[in-house]
Amino acid sequence: MRGGERALEGLCRLYPNAELFTLLHHPGTVSSLLEERQPHVSFVQQMPFSRRLYRHYLPIFPIAIEQFDFDRFDLIISTSHCVAKSIVKPGRARHLCYCFTPMRYAWDQFEVYFGVERIGPVANALARPVFRQLARWDAGTSGRVDRYVAISNHVAGRIQRYYNRPAAVVYPPVDTAFFHPAPTEASPAALIVSALVPYKRIDLAIEACRLAGIPLRIIGVGPEMERLRKLAGPKVKFFGNLNDEAVREQYRQAKVFLLPGEEEFGIAPLEAQACGCPVIALNRGGAQETVINEVTGVLVNECSPAAFASVLCSNRISKFDKSAIRTHALRFSQEHFLSNISEAVSGMIAPLEDGAR
Repeated sequence: MRGGERALEGLCRLYPNAELFTLLHHPGTVSSLLEERQPHVSFVQQMPFSRRLYRHYLPIFPIAIEQFDFDRFDLIISTSHCVAKSIVKPGRARHLCYCFTPMRYAWDQFEVYFGVERIGPVANALARPVFRQLARWDAGTSGRVDRYVAISNHVAGRIQRYYNRPAAVVYPPVDTAFFHPAPTEASPAALIVSALVPYKRIDLAIEACRLAGIPLRIIGVGPEMERLRKLAGPKVKFFGNLNDEAVREQYRQAKVFLLPGEEEFGIAPLEAQACGCPVIALNRGGAQETVINEVTGVLVNECSPAAFASVLCSNRISKFDKSAIRTHALRFSQEHFLSNISEAVSGMIAPLEDGAR
């Protein structure tokens, strides 16, 4: 289960009677808690091959999100890394956006997703004006949100930069009751749990482990799978998607968890830390808030295979105390999330309630 889904689960527990809206949903792809909500879907659901090719419909997502009818609601909470923050709300309603990030591909990471080397020069040239327009729409609809809450200080900075709006920070929930240390057979392998998408830089981790001569286990699926398999040597094992119990066992066994890309936050590294597993992460973005350098892991300043391999080959990882690593992860528990997000919602609606008295 990805981090955004875990945050949505937390909100569903906090508001058990709330209705759920999403652009598209295919049964069996999310947790039972979310399936039980029977989410409302947009017309994108009916588009040909929407399950497999939903990313191709991104240019029409703005139309789809604006067609939802929220007239009967007084409080709307959106969780957004794409278009959900741009819903059209009724005048009396209040809208809190729990923002995972402003759209990466529309703002500062277009080349990462749609660079010439990935999609070719013709497709790159055709996509560029589409995403410029998407960025204009994204900024132009940012005022539809009454209050932004970011998943990290890093994301709060992006919201300020692209939307010119302040944002409170509430860290997403980590299930520290489920993810905990236990005696298990140790492995010499490094571990990655991630969607296999370009900005995650799984290719860097593969090369770093090759240079260091250590095995690498990769849990997750995504559009980069085929390319990464071609890069991988015999010491790299792809597991695809695993259930939470199997992922937890991998966290417990792993020598180290790798985070080679710049993350907005990163729940998987904290799940690893909750199990006592140290993290080697790029010293950018959310990792600066979730990894304590030389206490729960190592922050690497240079985004290169050689820099990560250097840490992997050193003895720095073995000196960390598992109990201290877990203690740090407890700061990001589900209980903290529920308390903090509830306080953020209350802070938004309190002035309205006071004015009604």
